[in-house]
Amino acid sequence: MLRAVTLVCAPTPGGTHPDPVAACGELLANGSQLDPLAAPAADSVCTREWNPMTVTADGVWEGRRLNYTYTFANPCGLRNTTGVLFDF
Repeated sequence: MLRAVTLVCAPTPGGTHPDPVAACGELLANGSQLDPLAAPAADSVCTREWNPMTVTADGVWEGRRLNYTYTFANPCGLRNTTGVLFDF
């Protein structure tokens, strides 16, 4: 299933992301380095099944194009990330 949201961080957080304030906060803290936001939470436990879920982030960050792609092994991996950027 394909899902997409928009996220605007300036001048104020907005868009269709369910938590634009938190997502923009994560972007401010990490800049264009999004791998930490896709990292598994410390207490996450998932099966080792291969049912890939790919997330992408495309846009402009601080005047530069941002293109990010990450593939989780399964939906559990996606649900148990440390960040909220891909939580929709």
